[in-house]
Amino acid sequence: MLMHNPPHPGEVLRELCLEPMGLSVTAAAEALGVSRKTLSAVLNGKAGISPEMAIRLSIAFDTSAESWLDQQSQYELWHAEQHRKELKVKKLVAA
Repeated sequence: MLMHNPPHPGEVLRELCLEPMGLSVTAAAEALGVSRKTLSAVLNGKAGISPEMAIRLSIAFDTSAESWLDQQSQYELWHAEQHRKELKVKKLVAA
C-alpha cells in the first residue's frame, strides 16, 4: 500500500537522525565515509538512497538497510504514480 506523498528519505534522515543527535552535515558525512557533497545531495532530495548508502546508514544509526531502501522505493513510486495517466501503455492479454 502506497503512503500518500511520502517524504524523501533525506528529509527523514535529517529530521530523525541528524538533528536529534546535533550532527552537522560535515560530521555525519565523515562518519558515514562519504563526501559532504554526497550527503548534502541526499538530505536535499537531489539524490536517492543507494543500496550502499542504505548499508552505511544502517551501520551508523543501527537501523536496517531495507528500511532506507523501502523509503526510497515508496518515494519514487508515489511520484511515478502521479504521471500514470501520461504513460502510453497497452494492456497485454493472452490470445
